[in-house]
Amino acid sequence: MIQAVILAAGKSTRTWPLTLTKPKPLLKVMNKEIIKHNLDALQGLVGEVIVIVGFKKEMIIKEIGYRYGKLKIRYIEQKTQLGTGHAIKCVEKLIKDKFVVMGGDDIFSKEDIKACLRHKYAVLGCVVENTDRLGVFVVKNKRVITVVEKPKKFVSGIANTGLYVFDKSVFGFKLKKSPRGEYEIVDYVNELVKKEKVVCEKVKGHWLSIGYPWDLIEANDVLVSKIKSDIKGKVEKSVIVKGKIIVGKGTRILSGTYIAGNVVIGENCNVGPNCFLRGNTSIGNECNIGQAVEIKNSIIMDKAKVPHLSYIGDSVIGENSNLGAGTITANLRHDNKNVRSVVKGELVDTGRRKLGAIIADDVHTGINTVIYQGRKIWPGVGTRPGEIVDKDKKA
Repeated sequence: MIQAVILAAGKSTRTWPLTLTKPKPLLKVMNKEIIKHNLDALQGLVGEVIVIVGFKKEMIIKEIGYRYGKLKIRYIEQKTQLGTGHAIKCVEKLIKDKFVVMGGDDIFSKEDIKACLRHKYAVLGCVVENTDRLGVFVVKNKRVITVVEKPKKFVSGIANTGLYVFDKSVFGFKLKKSPRGEYEIVDYVNELVKKEKVVCEKVKGHWLSIGYPWDLIEANDVLVSKIKSDIKGKVEKSVIVKGKIIVGKGTRILSGTYIAGNVVIGENCNVGPNCFLRGNTSIGNECNIGQAVEIKNSIIMDKAKVPHLSYIGDSVIGENSNLGAGTITANLRHDNKNVRSVVKGELVDTGRRKLGAIIADDVHTGINTVIYQGRKIWPGVGTRPGEIVDKDKKA
């Protein structure tokens, strides 16, 4: 039996404020948790999944349970988080033979997992333009020669996606701590290539890496662009749909709403009247999108409310948030340069020309709030009527 190991123990600080209230694998893309996208992809390929948990582990266990489809799920806590190499060492006694390792904050396609599992040892690489912040595989005739972490000079354009196929023999390698004081999973690969052929398969389906909050928008854009229409709720006659839509049970889309692009709407939502939904947008379960609201290329999490006369563009709105009438998210700089956002005290280039707000769970904004591009609002924080949010707003 082939097993899978999903690394889901980390406390992600780069995705704050969204991961202050939940672990990253439970963030939703196209109305489904990241980890569930991967569990769906693993159906029929493996028999058991071992999830390595740590930060807010009880939330993951409660959400997934001990069976998921045909998969048996087992949980192992990484109490002291000493790196990805240490994480898989924690499951050594549970591994029977061949197993696939996947990052818990990346979304992989079934096609690519299956391609890697055809080999005794394999990794999944992705051809990218910029490898500044990535590890890369140096490959010759599909065979991995070495893995280099964040090379200062160009050595390869094949990024390490964080998916590996091993067998239990790798636990015979003794790893040393890296310069950052952790045991790295790539060192297993670098030891393995000295003795065995490790094949590098390249991404043919999708690899959606969630390193920053705005990566959720990019991943959502990719997945929602591929949907087929499925309407289980009620769409009133005067609604105009120029794209494909998924509408969950109990949801009503009211008169005058115009949908341009692909949109996924969950269960028991009210949308409209007279809304404008565009881009590849996801709206979660039990949401209220009210009169004359425009939403573009955004993610609205479960139980969030955007009741009336607001504009939400290229943004993420957290669970159970309530935006006051006239809330506006700015999403474009006047000079048309990429939007920058503060991450761990550093102003970083998001790589996006358009980026609105990142709003965490349980946020309430006052009427006529204006949020500048790339700004974040922390969980449970509110704004005053007419407030301009020109820097991250924390508790």
